[in-house]
Amino acid sequence: MTLDPVFRPRAVAIIGASRTPGKVGYVLTENLITSRYDGRIFPVNPNAEKILGLRCYPSVLDVPGDVDLAVISIPSKYVLQVAEECGEKGVKALIVISAGFKETGHEGAVLERKLVEVVKKYGMRMQGPNCLGLINTATSLNISFAAAMPRKGGIGFISQSGALGTAVLDWVLKEDIGFHSFISLGNKADLDEVDFIEAMGEDETIGVILLYLESIERGRKFLDVSAKVVEKKPVIILKGGTSTAGARAAGSHTGALVGSFLTYKTAFDKAGVILADSIEELFNYAVAFTEQPLPKGEGIAIVTNAGGPGILATDLSEKLGLRIAGLSSDVRNRLRENLPAAAATGNPVDVLGDARADRYKFALEEVIRDERVNATVILLTPQAMTESLATAEGIVEIQRRFSSKPIVCIFMGGNLVTEAKEHLRRNDIPCFDFPSEGIKTLSAMYNYARFLKEPDYPPARFRDVDPKKVEEVLEVARKDGRVVLLSNEAAQVVEAYGIRIPESRIAQSADEAAIYAEGLGYPAVLRIVSPDILHKTDVGGVILNLNSADQVRSAFNGIMTSVSRFMPRARIYGVMVYHMIPKGREMIIGMSQDVQFGPLVMFGLGGIYVNFLKDVSFRLAPLSEPEVCEMMEETKAYTLLKGIRGEPPSDIEALKRTILRVGQLVWDFPQIVEMDINPVIVYGEGEGCVALDVKITLTKD
Repeated sequence: MTLDPVFRPRAVAIIGASRTPGKVGYVLTENLITSRYDGRIFPVNPNAEKILGLRCYPSVLDVPGDVDLAVISIPSKYVLQVAEECGEKGVKALIVISAGFKETGHEGAVLERKLVEVVKKYGMRMQGPNCLGLINTATSLNISFAAAMPRKGGIGFISQSGALGTAVLDWVLKEDIGFHSFISLGNKADLDEVDFIEAMGEDETIGVILLYLESIERGRKFLDVSAKVVEKKPVIILKGGTSTAGARAAGSHTGALVGSFLTYKTAFDKAGVILADSIEELFNYAVAFTEQPLPKGEGIAIVTNAGGPGILATDLSEKLGLRIAGLSSDVRNRLRENLPAAAATGNPVDVLGDARADRYKFALEEVIRDERVNATVILLTPQAMTESLATAEGIVEIQRRFSSKPIVCIFMGGNLVTEAKEHLRRNDIPCFDFPSEGIKTLSAMYNYARFLKEPDYPPARFRDVDPKKVEEVLEVARKDGRVVLLSNEAAQVVEAYGIRIPESRIAQSADEAAIYAEGLGYPAVLRIVSPDILHKTDVGGVILNLNSADQVRSAFNGIMTSVSRFMPRARIYGVMVYHMIPKGREMIIGMSQDVQFGPLVMFGLGGIYVNFLKDVSFRLAPLSEPEVCEMMEETKAYTLLKGIRGEPPSDIEALKRTILRVGQLVWDFPQIVEMDINPVIVYGEGEGCVALDVKITLTKD
């Protein structure tokens, strides 16, 4: 079922319509009438014959003809009965304004579940409950609490906060920003942000989709839908709840390093969704995307009449990855010949504080004509001789002739530039108060343009893996009632996916450990095997560099004594014995299973300092080769891997393949909740890498 009954209904019933001004049912009815909606409107109220000049019906069942959409605004205890009547009537969709559902506690949550059951029983779709309605300027549909309809435009706005939504709508009216539609999600009992993103993605009259979200329940579906929609139009999100206070306590390094916002940001990056840091940014980006073309290539030019703002804009541009274009010699010569001797003719181009409109216009026309320039930033500060409005008029005229290149204006000041700003905005040229706003907006446009140009690389899949072996190991742990794999089991799991591990044996006694050490070769390493001890070094459960049978026996006994002292109740399955491998670069590869988005893979500098240095990066599985390359390059550890001060480079290719194999493993086995390979020892080019210590935690089911 499409969402046409919500966005484009032919007949709307307002259940709970009221004759009393100020009441919700009155406001909804009045707004629908005054929005000049051309469909049929049926107020429903058993205690009224007419409301605002329209005939009123005692029940939706009494309404003549079909009803596409029913808007329900009555006390929550009556909503189930009314929803049943809507289903019997054949209503296709509901917007439930009524509050009193899961936001109120357990009883409300039970009521909400029953409401969803009714909706599904009749094949209806539902927005809400506990929402503030909907606006669609394309169909002149206003079923909301908004004071008035925004002017028509290309912005679709979805808000999880009703109060924020109405405040934004009021601000939009003041700023005269064009809107296409506004959706208040409410409790998201049925329709959620994924459904509305998908619907808005298919609507060609919507140019950009904005969202304010506090949570995403269907994370993987969100990723799939957003990635498809982003290919057609920008999706920009302001995420509420970005602090790390919600980071959960976890047994692994990876889990401990995952903050409450990190997974969302990683997911948005994977889908190509743009993240805004504030409401101002959200709408700055939206206006620019709907009014200006995307840059077709790198290279921006800055034209200014003041050195300070020009320097600030240049600094921020470079910080955000915007390349300052090198102007062609022809353009620089013409600028030099026609601008005052004191003007700067490089980039930024400083036309000086006494520049009038004609000088601005000449400089802008020269730089925008340059093939190396694909976007232009124009800064203006009001001096005594500055012609702000005439300059704005010149910019508009040039934009019309060079319409394929985006222009962003930054007119700093107050009353002296107000008229000029309004002229620019009326002519679809975004104008900002300060350099930071304009440059960040242009950066968002560039990031989106770059994302669209990136090839769609498929996830890496290796054929030389043995999933049956993994299933066998996990089944043994399940039958044993364990969610933490033993060290040897975890090693078997990663080895089944082609990840190199050192050969090892599990000893049950000091003599057995000595025999295994003789066979594997010295120096030897002993490590306790227990599902209850994740960080073995902390309890004296690891001893390195053992060079004789006597040392091995002594170490075995020492480990048992130490572990029994620190963790007397820990289950001990023996001591792992293996040959001590040569030193190399110590890295970490990990994974933490996110409830919404699935496996989040981590890479970074490993060893005992991982939680302190936090030199790590994250990506959502499944992973492609370019994603893993980006992961590695984001860390400081990557500099070490490439080799510094004459040191030979490490085997980066082998490490990349190991990360990809981990990504495939955790994608294939979602029952793996957390995983750490720490350290992964990386050797020189062509020498590979070894997973030295592997920890794997499973779901409890």
